[in-house]
Amino acid sequence: MAETETKKPGLFARLKAGLARSAQSLTQGITHALTRKTLDQAALDELEELLIAADMGANVAADVVAEMKRTRFNSQVSEDEIRAALAEEISKILRRVARPLHLDPANKPHVVLVAGVNGSGKTTTIGKLAEKYRADGLKVMLAAGDTFRAAAIEQLKIWAERTGAAIIAKETGADAAGLAYEALEAARAGNYDVLLVDTAGRLQNKAGLMAELEKVIRVMKKVDATAPHNTILVLDATTGQNAINQVEVFRDIAKITGSVMTKLDGTARGGILVSLAEKFDLPVHYIGVGERAEDLQPFDPDAFARALVGLSVAA
Repeated sequence: MAETETKKPGLFARLKAGLARSAQSLTQGITHALTRKTLDQAALDELEELLIAADMGANVAADVVAEMKRTRFNSQVSEDEIRAALAEEISKILRRVARPLHLDPANKPHVVLVAGVNGSGKTTTIGKLAEKYRADGLKVMLAAGDTFRAAAIEQLKIWAERTGAAIIAKETGADAAGLAYEALEAARAGNYDVLLVDTAGRLQNKAGLMAELEKVIRVMKKVDATAPHNTILVLDATTGQNAINQVEVFRDIAKITGSVMTKLDGTARGGILVSLAEKFDLPVHYIGVGERAEDLQPFDPDAFARALVGLSVAA
């Protein structure tokens, strides 16, 4: 327990630093909305516009403001009280989707298929997960299934070397489904704990992407009928509302079971995670708030909500 307690402040500090740009835009807006110090209708309207501008979506903004109107309308309020109320309402939405990525030790290996558009941070996320699992003492294999991009293959090879994970990779343009089949057979034969499978993310060719992902899943099921055990969508926070379209496409193509949101440190659009939670109820496993492996953090909805509005960690 003591170890967990000493780790938490460091994790929250990184989360708060990562969400600083999102928090700054919200905080400045709250300051402006509360020039009168009373939460009247004009202030509520301004807060609603602020939440929509922060990519939280119209539904979330309306629900949050309605709750604040119900409990605090025409009250004298401070900025911190408004931020705390916002954090609590955001937390309620996020708690529905906060779910750890559990690996089942009965699966040898537990197969995690990772999808996402090119540039979302998909390959880096796989590398960071490999580092986490290796640090936990697990036997990890990577499959360089984004065979259309030489850079993705090379990047995954570097992560394999860095983490001590095994890797199955082929030349650029190789059949991705064949590679996935080969990787799963090798991981089973070698009694690996985890197989992380990279995939292509060419969203501009949806028909081709759909056919390829369906084939990858189909051939893996020939080796293990229960695979993949998780299919994770990696989303780039800097794309804002475009992330909604990506969830819709990949949910239909690949039967996504959960998500990871990356690059939250490079944007003022951290609110998009709240909008996605409200719209899709898609589980969030991890968030990325920096370049280092430790900056890929398990998703904590309460800490995220407080950091998003610029508050310190709750006591």
